[in-house]
Amino acid sequence: MNNNFATEVMVEEKKTKELKHITVEVAGERHLRYVDTINDTIDMAARQRGTGIARRTYDYLASKMKEGKAIIALEGEVFAGFCYIESWGTARYVANSGLIVSPEYRGIGLAKEIKKKAFELSRTKFPEAKLFGLTTGLAVMKINHSLGYRPVTYSELTDDEEFWKGCQGCVNYDILQRMNRSKCLCTGMLYDPAWETGKNGNGSEIKKRSLLEYLSKLNPKHALHLLEKYRQHKKENKI
Repeated sequence: MNNNFATEVMVEEKKTKELKHITVEVAGERHLRYVDTINDTIDMAARQRGTGIARRTYDYLASKMKEGKAIIALEGEVFAGFCYIESWGTARYVANSGLIVSPEYRGIGLAKEIKKKAFELSRTKFPEAKLFGLTTGLAVMKINHSLGYRPVTYSELTDDEEFWKGCQGCVNYDILQRMNRSKCLCTGMLYDPAWETGKNGNGSEIKKRSLLEYLSKLNPKHALHLLEKYRQHKKENKI
């Protein structure tokens, strides 16, 4: 057997085994002891990227767990990942926020599993709401797209002031302010349940469009940057 092929098989088996040993579930009060670890992981990721998730208070994340509005991933008792859901504009808009995966669990598909679980929880708790999010990560964009989200301008997101206040903890908040909240380094993505029922246009056509088609409709400079990242990702992973 080719050594490289054997190595790839071993790596893939290791990844599958690791993912299988991780439990992704709705968080509750018994998970409150992980709140500080979650925030520390968020801080570390933000410093490494120079952008990203805004830190939340202990009480805020704890409230999400108590309300059954958070997803946590654990390997046994070891923290692996987290995400929570928020509702805005009298629950007309719902965001899956704070997605974070601990460094040692990245690259095995855990982020996708957490996002899928958060998506299902959001659709169960708020079946009529539009789901949206902000992200700088191409991997998250791809996951969102696979769930039915599409990139949109900020004007299509909630105008709830409380949501935008949450961006104050982000290192790029000054950019958002200078742009009068019309754009920033994050890409806005939206899922509208009306697309499923055909109440708001042809849902099947929306889903069939590629991520590249949507990116091309964004701000030219931002779109070009994301397109380059997308093509590089395809090249590196031989997609």
